[in-house]
Amino acid sequence: MKKLLFSFITLIFLVGCQSGKYEKVKAENGIVKIPVSKVSDGNIHYYEYDNNGKPVKFFVLQSNDGTIRAAFDACDVCYPEKKGYRQESDFVICNNCGQRFHESKINVQKGGCNPAPLNRSVNGSFLEIQVADIKKGSFYF
Repeated sequence: MKKLLFSFITLIFLVGCQSGKYEKVKAENGIVKIPVSKVSDGNIHYYEYDNNGKPVKFFVLQSNDGTIRAAFDACDVCYPEKKGYRQESDFVICNNCGQRFHESKINVQKGGCNPAPLNRSVNGSFLEIQVADIKKGSFYF
């Protein structure tokens, strides 16, 4: 009985922590700025923008070709499930259907279960994302 209770508490804790993977970002003058140094390690980094009380979730990663890429943590097909993506090595994987996408294709391929592209640009030492572009993806969430 203790093992079952412990397992249940652990599961609740892990589910509750899932929402904690997103770092909240704010905009200045209509632009979200993320230091390039925070996202240039090859790992996926999750962010959340508050669009008038509705969270819009996205991720950023530097692929092995050196390009910093961004996409909504959702796709055109699986977004109703709100499960997003995870990274395994050089691939981004849909947590709902399991499809795998090479990191170099993020922002290149769109539609279907591909992570929905998010426009971004690098300006000096910052990755910049226009709030207007983030808001375009609010329907996913």
